[in-house]
Amino acid sequence: MPVSRRLRRLAATLVAAIAALLLVALPSVPALAAPGTVSGGRLDWGLKQSFLTYVTGPIAKGSWGLTGGAATVGGNTFRFHSATGTYDPESGALTAAFSGGVTFKGHEANGSYGLDLKLSRFTLKAGGSGAGLYADVSSKAKDTGVVTNATQAKLVDLGLDGLDLRGRSGTLTLSNVPTVMTSSGAVAFGNFYPAGTALDPLTVSVDLKAAAAPTTAAPPATAPTTTPPPVAADTPSAPPAVSRTEFAKGALDWGVRRTFRDYVTGTIARGDWQLADGAADGGAFFRWTPAKGSYDPATGALTAAFTGAVRFRGLQTGDAYGLDLSLTNPAVQVAGGKGTLLADVTGKTTGGAAQQIQAVPLGSFDAAALKPEGGLLKATELPLLLTEDGARAFGGLYPAGTAMDPLSFAVALDPAAALPPLPDLGSTRTATPAAPVAPAPVAAVGGRGSSPWPWIAVGGGVLAAGTAVAVTRLVRRRRIV
Repeated sequence: MPVSRRLRRLAATLVAAIAALLLVALPSVPALAAPGTVSGGRLDWGLKQSFLTYVTGPIAKGSWGLTGGAATVGGNTFRFHSATGTYDPESGALTAAFSGGVTFKGHEANGSYGLDLKLSRFTLKAGGSGAGLYADVSSKAKDTGVVTNATQAKLVDLGLDGLDLRGRSGTLTLSNVPTVMTSSGAVAFGNFYPAGTALDPLTVSVDLKAAAAPTTAAPPATAPTTTPPPVAADTPSAPPAVSRTEFAKGALDWGVRRTFRDYVTGTIARGDWQLADGAADGGAFFRWTPAKGSYDPATGALTAAFTGAVRFRGLQTGDAYGLDLSLTNPAVQVAGGKGTLLADVTGKTTGGAAQQIQAVPLGSFDAAALKPEGGLLKATELPLLLTEDGARAFGGLYPAGTAMDPLSFAVALDPAAALPPLPDLGSTRTATPAAPVAPAPVAAVGGRGSSPWPWIAVGGGVLAAGTAVAVTRLVRRRRIV
């Protein structure tokens, strides 16, 4: 009997130890997160470089254009912005829709185009049935001229095989994802390429947001009833309104010129741009903010000074740059229905001329239609023409009268009025290594943690084995005794 009691005590002790181990390890098992959302991000894709060359080349003699705030990166890659969608960390299912679009036109004859393709609302979908890129499409067949319109047609299959997207968080970046044209993509491209054609790889970066925890709304507070004080009969009337409105909030959006940005970052200048003092990158334009100034509603006169700096550099030789141009603290002036964009200009032009000039009138625009609305005085994509002074500031790259990127700005005449939001490019991506040629792209950020279950199993197995050995020994001892 004594041995039997010792045996029971030892078994109970070992069982308790196993339970303690499991209790310690179990909290480290990550709970499956609820489905979340995609909020912010960008898609960079050049479609197919030979197609772009064909469109703008001597055969098609066409062009391409951007819509909805889309931008270019390095001249040959399109950037689509403001990702929205859903993400399930348990299954890895991802849907991300992007804003902006691109149009292609070529083979003009009698005012009509034999090539006329519009792509917009790109959507990346990845899940159990594979991955693809979809878009709204309007295209004309090259042989028949028949126009086809499709909503969310699958353009390409994405090479995400073998890539585990489960358990991600934060910013998810997929670099150099292989793309292969689908049958519906071939129709969208007017049958210029057959299904199965490899297109350019794409890169996508999206911000994954966890599902918000449900909150219980507090009951509305009951405002105390108050009796307004009596108004004296001789209370003086309010003073007349001041004619000029002072403001201290605003933003100016301007891309300078798309071809200039492409030149700076392209294969010739091989440069970049840097933002400072509050300037921001909107993808297709730069934003300078905040602002201060005044507006006269009686005459339409406006003076608005914005804050920030954009510096363009390129043509590097050693530590020196042949192109080094900064546009700082731009301002807008409007008088008599005519507007002027000014900025401080410093640096060196492509011709090597150094300059440091304040308040250079860079461009002119028609401001006759400017009217306050909703607490804002807002201009949207006003045509802007380069001035003589502006042509000199750019070192003669463009003659006076050249159409620059359109100008947009907004100033808050009512401090409570909200400024137009920037396109959402998502969080700044960290550098990621290039993907291998095949078959899977590189995924960065939001990696999955290793599971503790193997260690739990090992530990539990060890204790169980120890229990069995100890019990066996005691039983044998009991038999011997």
